[in-house]
Amino acid sequence: MDRVPILVLGDVLLVSIQIDLEDQLALHLQEDLAEKISASSAHGVIIDITALDIVDSFVGRTLATIAAVSKVLDAETVLVGMRPAVAITLVELGLTLRGIRTALNVEHGLRLLRDLRAADEFEPDDEDEVTADDSAASR
Repeated sequence: MDRVPILVLGDVLLVSIQIDLEDQLALHLQEDLAEKISASSAHGVIIDITALDIVDSFVGRTLATIAAVSKVLDAETVLVGMRPAVAITLVELGLTLRGIRTALNVEHGLRLLRDLRAADEFEPDDEDEVTADDSAASR
């Protein structure tokens, strides 16, 4: 049975879909990516669809599900390489691809993930946030 290869690039997983993504293959990709994110502690997933001429509604929903599952596992998903005809089809089908960020190509996708990661590291957690009252109380 065919599987879509998942490459590990540091803390990013790269999926380059080079064949027609039939329904069963899309479901296998969803399962494989969830397992790989969990096993590798990846913080980002890039899905390259440059080779796809068509993304039907099932594949579109599956990509949105992959992004939602990835988010739960603490990884952002970026879809790259979308052809204009695919974008038009997705809009015409009413698919919003919620939870998926898009970029023109893999390089832009990597940069986007790096920027998101850097911004996330500089945001203080609620527990780490120091208020003026906390500062005064510690004196």
